[in-house]
Amino acid sequence: MTSSPAPFPADTAETLARIAAALERLAPPAPPVFDDQAADAFIWHAEPAPGWLEPITRINAVPITLLRGVDRVRDILLDNTQRFAKGLPANNALLWGARGMGKSSLVKAVLGAVNREKSRSLALVEIHREDIPTLPQLLKVLRNSKRRYVLFCDDLSFDAEDQHYKSLKAVLEGGIEGRPENVIFYATSNRRHLLPRDMMENERSTAINPGEAIEEKVSLSDRFGLWLGFHSCSQEDYFAMLDAYCAAYDLQIDQATLRAEAVEWAMTRGARSGRVAWQFIQDLAGRMGKPLTAVKA
Repeated sequence: MTSSPAPFPADTAETLARIAAALERLAPPAPPVFDDQAADAFIWHAEPAPGWLEPITRINAVPITLLRGVDRVRDILLDNTQRFAKGLPANNALLWGARGMGKSSLVKAVLGAVNREKSRSLALVEIHREDIPTLPQLLKVLRNSKRRYVLFCDDLSFDAEDQHYKSLKAVLEGGIEGRPENVIFYATSNRRHLLPRDMMENERSTAINPGEAIEEKVSLSDRFGLWLGFHSCSQEDYFAMLDAYCAAYDLQIDQATLRAEAVEWAMTRGARSGRVAWQFIQDLAGRMGKPLTAVKA
């Protein structure tokens, strides 16, 4: 006749219960279920795996009418995005060029303009450059959604030791599945080919076949059907930006004074750009005691 095992002492049971509770607290929470109607913008978080989308209810954007000096690229990107929103063929877009000229602002402004024409037409999904290798997981989530998405990576570039660009190449137009029909990819960069010139020159000097080495690198930017270049603005465009901001935010100032102060502001920063113009307007509004909140239609 066998005897039944002795029960755990009370203190042992309590210890095990505390250990189990501690392990539950240490375990990462399950990613929230993706609700594609929760917002018009989302941020992709690669951790915890397999990643999750955080809804952003308030997008940091300016009306498209306030973007001056980029008329041609503005119209091209808007037309491409409108076609995509209607389910028509459209291209991935690379916005490259001078810093501070409104590349990322234009992407967000275009999204707002399209959604004002028809509510919930598009959603913006921002992915950080370091999370590019997790693009396949993100696309798997978006592929099953009925909404259409502009996948956006700001300040995209790659260094010599960075191999993430190969993941992006495969996602944009390679692979068996390819890019989902409801997803388009927009990126901004200061570099036309997304790679530093010295990196490309090094490939040319050390590769067995220099031509093939360079082709392999620049083929990434070829995946973008639209290359939209942004260049340093003229003084005329700089003044036009300031006039638009003053009119929109009702900043009453003599034009001669505005121009003189704005020129001095730009000289202290060594450049004229949309970012410099906006920084001056923030300083001007602060000195005038006026908040930059409501935009006049």
